[in-house]
Amino acid sequence: MKKSDPRYINYLEVLKEELIPAMGCTEPVALAFAAAKAREVLDKLPEKALAEISGNIIKNVKSVVVPNTGGLRGIKAAVAAGIVAGNSEKKLEAIAGVTAEQQREIIAFLEKVPIEVKIADTERVLEIIVTLYSGESRAKVRIINAHTNIVSIEKDGKILFEAEEKPESSAQTDRTMLDIQDIVEFADTVVIDDVREVIERQIEYNSAISAEGLAGNYGANIGKVIRKSYTDDIRVRARAAAAAGSDARMSGCSMPVIILSGSGNQGITASLPVIEFAAYLGKSREELIRALVLSDLITIHLKTGIGRLSAYCGVVCAGAAAGAAIAYLRGGRLEEVSHTLVNALAITSGIVCDGAKPSCAGKIAAAVEAGILGCEMFRNGQQFYGGDGIIAKGVEKTIQNISRLGREGMRKTDKEIIQIMLGEE
Repeated sequence: MKKSDPRYINYLEVLKEELIPAMGCTEPVALAFAAAKAREVLDKLPEKALAEISGNIIKNVKSVVVPNTGGLRGIKAAVAAGIVAGNSEKKLEAIAGVTAEQQREIIAFLEKVPIEVKIADTERVLEIIVTLYSGESRAKVRIINAHTNIVSIEKDGKILFEAEEKPESSAQTDRTMLDIQDIVEFADTVVIDDVREVIERQIEYNSAISAEGLAGNYGANIGKVIRKSYTDDIRVRARAAAAAGSDARMSGCSMPVIILSGSGNQGITASLPVIEFAAYLGKSREELIRALVLSDLITIHLKTGIGRLSAYCGVVCAGAAAGAAIAYLRGGRLEEVSHTLVNALAITSGIVCDGAKPSCAGKIAAAVEAGILGCEMFRNGQQFYGGDGIIAKGVEKTIQNISRLGREGMRKTDKEIIQIMLGEE
């Protein structure tokens, strides 16, 4: 693929948009970002706060530890952290610089300032509205469709900023150019210096939080359990590395990760197994970078049709993409990549997303295992065929089925999950 090709230019922009750092789970940090922006607009600490958020945001904030808060969990903690110590200029790293003194201030703020939480009256899966009040003054910030996509800012009833509302699919660079054949071609031909910065940062950040997860005590320690319970095999190390990164991230580790499709867990899953296999296979840095480009773009392609937030667990997509990248590292190209993807998706597409929490690490381990098994199946002359359940003949048709399942078929499931999590009958 030539550099002048519109697909080449598009794919580079997609990678630059997607591979960005976030400190902590993206949904609570997005909430803290909105609160920090509202606090800056109000220009004083509020006397009360209101957070109106979509069900999927509630689902992904309710049970997760908010980083740099001393172990606080949930929606009110995220709002308070953003108000007291957030810096909106840092976006998804808005609460990266919280001091020990500010942690104490966050706790004190929660004790004396009422924070009301409501489910937003919206059909969007990603919407955040934070309103802060002080006397007669108020400030309001609204985010839709993407975690830092502010579409309106108000102060005392006056609109300070307003952006045209766009559907999720048009909120970023066009993803419709993505398909597996072109992604493989791009991975083969991309000039390494064009992607080096974003991919090297992905390797550095995600490897570091994985190592921290294996060394520390986070959540259910799924990564450590895997390493302790199984033989020292590359397949085990790949699963453990990805799970350990999620262990740390879901349980309050303040180290940043490079996210993918708006998700740190997907960024971790798409990268760490590939990094482990590249080292095991003795691959060069360039070969690793090309494989990660493939894994990242396939994850984005799979998630584009589903949407950023869904009842369909996003790490299934990332685990399948990692398996495809492992097939690529082993010398496979379009045929091997395609069959690995289809095989993996046939195995784990029933995993549901019930919010961000420690068990995400277990789901990551299962998704990575499915990706590896999908690769090994094809290497051994085995595959699933079109007509086997939701699998269709051809990788793109299978992806279309997965998109339909995640976006349309699981819409009711998503609502039921949220009601269960909120304790509603």
